Formats: sequence, C-alpha cells, structure tokens
Amino acid sequence: MNQNIRNIAIIAHVDHGKTTLVDKLLQEGGVYRANQQVQERAMDSMDLEKEKGITIKAKNTSVHWGDKIINILDTPGHADFGGEVERALRMVDGVLLVIDAYDGPQAQTRFVLRKALAHGLKVVIVINKIDRDNADPVKMYDKVLELLMELNATEEQFDAPVVYGSGRDGYMMYKLGDRKENMTPLFQTIIDHVPPPFAKPDNPFHMLVSNIDWSDYVGRIAVGKILGGTIKVGDPVFVLRHAENGKKIRAKITKIFEFTGLGQREVDVAHAGNIIGLSGFEDVDIGDTLDIREDAHPLPFQQIDPPTLEMQFSVNDGPLVGQEGKLVTSRQLRERLMRELKVNVSIQIEDSDKAGVFNVKARGAMQVAVLVETMRREGFELLVSRPTVIERKGPNGERLEPYETVWVEVPDECVGVVMQNLANRKGRLTNMEKLAHSTMIEAVITTRGLIGMEIDVVNATSGRGVTSHLFKEYGPYAGEVLTRITGTLIATEAGETTSYALVMCQERGKLFVNPGELVYEGMIVGENPRNEDIAINAVREKKLTNFRSQGEGVAAGLTPATKLSLERSIEYIAADELLEVTPKNLRLRKRILNNAARQKAVKQSKQGDE
Repeated sequence: MNQNIRNIAIIAHVDHGKTTLVDKLLQEGGVYRANQQVQERAMDSMDLEKEKGITIKAKNTSVHWGDKIINILDTPGHADFGGEVERALRMVDGVLLVIDAYDGPQAQTRFVLRKALAHGLKVVIVINKIDRDNADPVKMYDKVLELLMELNATEEQFDAPVVYGSGRDGYMMYKLGDRKENMTPLFQTIIDHVPPPFAKPDNPFHMLVSNIDWSDYVGRIAVGKILGGTIKVGDPVFVLRHAENGKKIRAKITKIFEFTGLGQREVDVAHAGNIIGLSGFEDVDIGDTLDIREDAHPLPFQQIDPPTLEMQFSVNDGPLVGQEGKLVTSRQLRERLMRELKVNVSIQIEDSDKAGVFNVKARGAMQVAVLVETMRREGFELLVSRPTVIERKGPNGERLEPYETVWVEVPDECVGVVMQNLANRKGRLTNMEKLAHSTMIEAVITTRGLIGMEIDVVNATSGRGVTSHLFKEYGPYAGEVLTRITGTLIATEAGETTSYALVMCQERGKLFVNPGELVYEGMIVGENPRNEDIAINAVREKKLTNFRSQGEGVAAGLTPATKLSLERSIEYIAADELLEVTPKNLRLRKRILNNAARQKAVKQSKQGDE
C-alpha cells in the first residue's frame, strides 16, 4: 500500500503558475467527470484567494494516476504566509519547484526551497510558461542550478530531474523540442524520482498534526501524515498537547477522511504514509501528536519563523459605530481573534493593558490585511493601527530590529525614482542587474522602511514595478526612517459631504471622499502635499439667495476621490492615526477625534520631548 503513495508539495514564487498547474494535473488524473464543469484555479477555494489571484492557505488534494496515489499540497508563494509552507513540508517527501521560464527563480522561491532542502526533500524542477514571449528556459534552468548551489543542496538534490512545458496549455516534455502532448512526463518523473513516504506500517499508530480543518458537523479535523501503523474508526487515541508540554487527553476517532480530487471521502481505515484527516477531538491544535499508546512521547514540531510586525486591533469607538456591522463588541472581537489563533500558527495574539484592544503579531502587512478582510466580510467592525516592528535586545543590551532583502524589478526609465525612494527609507543597495526589458534592484532594508514601499514603487512606475521581499536577520537599529512625507486634511464637522465644500477643500490637496458620504470630526478626508495636518469643513452648504439655484456651477471641477485599498490604508496611516474597518467602508481617522484635545496632546508631547 505504502509503495503506491507519493506525497509532494508545489513551491513557487507568487504568480509562477502553480495553482494552474495543479488544475491540469487534476484533469489528467481523472478528477472531473466527462461532462463536469471544470473550475479554473480550483485549489484557490477562498473568495479572497480567487480575487487576489494568490494562494493564502496550504491545501491538500490527491490525484490517482494509474495505480498510484499522488497527494499534492498547494502552498502559498508569498513570504507573509510562510508559516503555512513550513508545516506543509512536514507531510511530504518531495517538492515540485515551479519556475517561470521568463522570470526565473525569485525571492519567495528561494525562501521555500531553502526550507525544503533543509528537510532533505527530493526536488523535481518544472520550467513552466515556456510559451511566454522572450522566455528563455535553458538560461532559467542554469539559474535554478546556481540557486541550488547557493543553498548548499546535497549532490543528490543537485541532480534534480527537469521537465519543460506550459501548465496553462496542459503539456510537459522531458527535453525542449519534444512533442507537446500531455502531462505524462511530469507524472512519470514524480513517480520515478520522489520516494514513497517514509513510514512504519508495523509500528503502533502515531501521527503529527500539521494542519487543522473545520467542519460544522464534526468540529475540528486534524490533518497530517500517518507516520506509523493503521487507524480505524472507533479506535481510542491519546492527544499529546504541544502547547501544554505534552499533556495527554483521551479521544476516540469518529471519522477518517481521505483527500480525493477536490473533496474528501470518508473511509473506515487508513494506513501509514497516507495524508488524512481525523475527527473526534474536543480540542486539537497544529503541532499536537496523536498516538494509540499511553506511554508515547510527543513528536518533534518544527519551530516557525517568529513574527516581525505588531499591530493593534481594537473595538470601533467612532460616532458611526454599529451602523454597518453586526459584530462590534470587544467580546465578539476577542473570540474571533482567538479562533484565528487555532488555525493559523504564524500569528500571535495577546490582550493589551487597555480594555478592548488586542496586540496582533504577524509576518507582514499582507497577512494582517487578509485577516482583517476576512473579518469585515463576516460582519465585524474594528479599528486597526499602523504596523510597528518587533524589536529585540542584543547581547549587550543594544536595540535590534528586523532587516529584509528586497528585490524590485522596474522599467529602465524609473530606476532613479526607485533608488531615491530606497535611499529615503535607509535601504542599502547590494546588487543591480540589467534584464531584457527592465532592471532588477536588490537591496537590504529595515522592515520599518519596507512598510508602504510596494505602493510607492507601483505609483512611481505606473504599475509596472514588481516588489518582493524576504526576512534576512535582526540587525542594529537604523534610526529615524521617513515613510510618509505628506500631511492630512481632517474634517472638523460631522455630517454628509457636499460638492460645494469639497470643491473648496480640493485646493488644499487630494481628497479621499466623494460628495454625499458621511464624515465625522477627526476623520481624514484627504492628503495635504506638505507635511502638516489641515482642519477643513467638508459639509458646508451653499447659502441660497433669490437669484441662484443650489447646484449652479458647483459640480464643475470636482476631481473624483482617491480610494485606498485595505493594504494601502494599513501602510498609509501614521502612528497617531487609525483605520476604521466596517463591512461596507474603510475610513481613516485620528486616534483623538476632537480637534482641540488633539492639538493639546501634540503640544504636550512636544514639551515632553524637549
């Protein structure tokens, strides 16, 4: 049984086509019936994943090819979701390294590949998208070999087999120039090169929980690879709690799920080497050990890279609270965050010393934005603060902060602007490479300096710049970093905005609100190009006389408002500002809403500094 199973993870940089590749493997593996509607990017099952076009959660599927079962894990390519990747690698014996034939290996590829090599996993190289314009598969294969050398791959890992093809068009080939038929060369390479799972069928049952699923019918489902033995429905097991130093809890297996195609099917018995889901636990978390013996020892659980950013989530205390969301109390907010903690190992959540305020620590702003977006869709209203970096103390008590390596690919004519931006953020250039139609800039920058940089690059290059980054190390504190050089326009009155008032306001700067929107005192309604805040009245109405109609001459010349996305808003706000998130709106506001109280606080802080 064990010999017919192959467990593989697919790793690649964002947008190199791994989820589309899985689609084709599923089709050729006979997952879809002849007349069944074939989904695109079937593995991206969350709404958010489909909208953003990225994978956020690591997910399991399996394909039957001949008499073999290939269990496939689709892993995220974005570094913020690295926690998902690290635990996925515990379940597999080989990885498919998917490389774009034009872009070559990128930052995130390097991050995941380093983890895979450290686990001693076998690598199969897939040079994808060879049908792209300017694709250079031969050169990219050389670059992959350079990367393997750089990451200290063993000789066996270095001799990885390679296939070329196009996941979108559904063909793979052993050598460039072969006939473009189907995905068989890839299937065959996986079967030949990736070993069957290392497991001990004769030992008593034991398994490490690598993922958690949830079902409304059976509750929590523990997902993992069976490392030894066999398990049947109704068997008693012991849960060794990772978080409680191996505390043992009795449980009874109520259901066993096997992954098949895009769904799960219930089975009565599961054998060593297979990746399965088990239910029947009141409480089970990632990192726990399941064992049939009472005297068992917990299995080692790999430590996950620590979070580098910290933000505060708090209850919405603005004047418009509760008008759009159903879930607004601190108890509901706390319960939701604690629930997130159970399925997401790379986030940490703590109560702060203030009531209704929670500290959320994460890998990056993108990871937090995904959590906030999910919560607003569930009907939550909350306030989010600007991300701050998590500092450490050095051996001699000195301040250390996280540094990252950043890669920016920009059109040649925009290099100067991006270099200036890097210099302002105290970035240190380490490498610069001329590509066919663009320039690749590599630099080391503090995580603080990185916040908001991606948006600046997009603006400076009219959307053609591509940024990716990777945590490097903790280094000495870099001093003051300037990330926002503009001030804000702040509403002084509450009410509904009018065209008449906004035409006058837009002379001061760029507006964030359109006519007819609700605003309140202390809400940020625009951006001032100079580095100071200006208080404005955005709800002033035109005084009527006998001679003029109310609307005359007003609508002319009003520029449409700039609307910031959730990620952009989180990176945009300053330390004394908050982002109010509701199911329908994103509003930027000052922490202290009252104008007089705010100016008093600013004066006091200046006196304190002196």
